[in-house]
Amino acid sequence: MSQSLAQIYLHIVYSTRDRHPFLSDPEVRNEAHRFLGGHCNKLECPNLCVGGVADHVHVLCRLGRTISVADLIKELKRESSQWLKTKSADLTDFFWQSGYGAFSVSPSHVEDLRRYIANQEEHHRTESFQDEFRRLLTKYGLTWDERYVWD
Repeated sequence: MSQSLAQIYLHIVYSTRDRHPFLSDPEVRNEAHRFLGGHCNKLECPNLCVGGVADHVHVLCRLGRTISVADLIKELKRESSQWLKTKSADLTDFFWQSGYGAFSVSPSHVEDLRRYIANQEEHHRTESFQDEFRRLLTKYGLTWDERYVWD
């Protein structure tokens, strides 16, 4: 086969450093989500949905054929962090956490995940980011050490 084809849906989750609510301004948060989505597209990882709340983001995209998961996330964090620092004096100390969660998604679950990401504000009225992340790790059968998950 001479043509390389792939369809890998990816759900990426990461927080601000120490879960500081850097993105509490809804306008800045929405701009950040648009920036992340645009940068996914620039990296040839088609953006399907970006959302989140003041202290974390969710990205749903298709993984491109020429980039690793780690490189995609490194670039998303690096570029968006640099960009966010220019948006406000309140964001000059902005950083993302060093870690992340990345989960494969079945095509049949993409629409449900889009709705979940779009409803993050409502969802986080009853569940913290830490509890959400633990739930995702459990759902995907991952083990973790609490000492190293949060920064």
